[in-house]
Amino acid sequence: MDNPPGDVLAGVGPRLRALRRARSTTLAALAAETGLTASTLSRLENGKLRPTLEQLLPLARAHGVPLDDLVAAPPTGDPRVHLRPVRRAGLVLVPLTRRPGGIQAYKVIYPPAGRSPAMPPQAHDGYEWLYVLNGQIRLRLGEQEFRLGVGEAAEFDTRVPHRIGSADDQPAEVLALFGPQGERAHLAAPTR
Repeated sequence: MDNPPGDVLAGVGPRLRALRRARSTTLAALAAETGLTASTLSRLENGKLRPTLEQLLPLARAHGVPLDDLVAAPPTGDPRVHLRPVRRAGLVLVPLTRRPGGIQAYKVIYPPAGRSPAMPPQAHDGYEWLYVLNGQIRLRLGEQEFRLGVGEAAEFDTRVPHRIGSADDQPAEVLALFGPQGERAHLAAPTR
């Protein structure tokens, strides 16, 4: 944060005055619209009164602007995740989370069957939830084998030996959530 809160609030008065004048509204008319007195509005515009949230909310509504515009709130950071894909054992892994620990999200692209090295089933600490976005995958889980298509999901303990790959001659794309040490993805059922 570059400006201390006092500096941000000091700039509110001139912004309020500019907004009121741009609408060609008098202090009396704005007072009637907001429920604040004309005296209070004048003192806010002149910087003689420190604005409160209870005063700023009706003013933002009256002027038709977001509250952030009244206080010149700094822009929020870029919410997009810009992480680079990683190639590992024929797979393309696109990390979708950037914080360490906890549940991690990945988009995984499996090459067509037979185009990646045959890997033995793996077992490790953790829990995985996956959702097939495109194509079909073959999930080997212990002694069982499952074929999942678009829109299907699976959840399993990664301590059970497992192997995942494309089920046919097309690549498969999967959204995968991985939680270390047995952390599970919890999906809430819709309530009625």
